[in-house]
Amino acid sequence: MSNKLSIVCVSGTLEKLQMASMVASVAAASGDDVTVFFSMNALQYFTKDNAELAAPEEGEFGRLIETEGVPAFRKLFEQAADLGDAKLLACSMALDLMKITPEDLTLEFGPATGLTAFLSDAEDGRLLSF
Repeated sequence: MSNKLSIVCVSGTLEKLQMASMVASVAAASGDDVTVFFSMNALQYFTKDNAELAAPEEGEFGRLIETEGVPAFRKLFEQAADLGDAKLLACSMALDLMKITPEDLTLEFGPATGLTAFLSDAEDGRLLSF
């Protein structure tokens, strides 16, 4: 039986993006029903204009991630969607405020989604925020 896991990704720091991507990819690969909702500072790292933009490190662990060959958070989110059927959703409000169109996004995002709809769908599962 699969579990339902919803992840809210709002931070733009490397460590939080990395942890969110690791949780999403492991849960999706394990057969869980995973949805990741990207908003605020996290969303900017998934646009074509910022495809190479490095997320700022919070501390020493962030530096270790970059030097020790850990798979990049963008790649892990992509694998979660490709291999585990995780749903990647962009916050409709953040898209509007940042003037981002769905065509500007680098990964295969589902339809732009409002927070109310996301939370309603997440209601009967686990919810994590990064």
